[in-house]
Amino acid sequence: MTHRLFLMLALLTPFVLTSAQGIARAQETTEDAVVSPDLPPPPYEARLLRLAEIIGSIQYLRNLCNPEGENGWRESMQALLDSETAGEPGRREQLTAGYNRGFRAFASVYTDCTPSAVVAEERYRYEGATLITEIVARYGN
Repeated sequence: MTHRLFLMLALLTPFVLTSAQGIARAQETTEDAVVSPDLPPPPYEARLLRLAEIIGSIQYLRNLCNPEGENGWRESMQALLDSETAGEPGRREQLTAGYNRGFRAFASVYTDCTPSAVVAEERYRYEGATLITEIVARYGN
């Protein structure tokens, strides 16, 4: 878990936003883990769900305001899903739904890049970075 969250933290900081694809390419392939579906979710699940919503929101807003488009956020979400939900289809569905909820929330409000869309993206990026820092500090290996 910790490795993926550190990579996502790097994506959420303003210094590496322009190299999101490079970071996504640098992510290693996750190992296939078999997890019993009867296990309770991890204690950081609520924070992870919020992070999924934030990533979906950022994905929409970054693409709205960047005419060239960005896939790094979607790729990072996929890597997070692969590492956090291996063998747990229910959790995977919940995190995917959170991502989609965040994406659709801003798609219903913003059709053009506006100054408020830029501010919203920035605030969500900082909130996501804070969440990742908290998760890693409290639950990291």
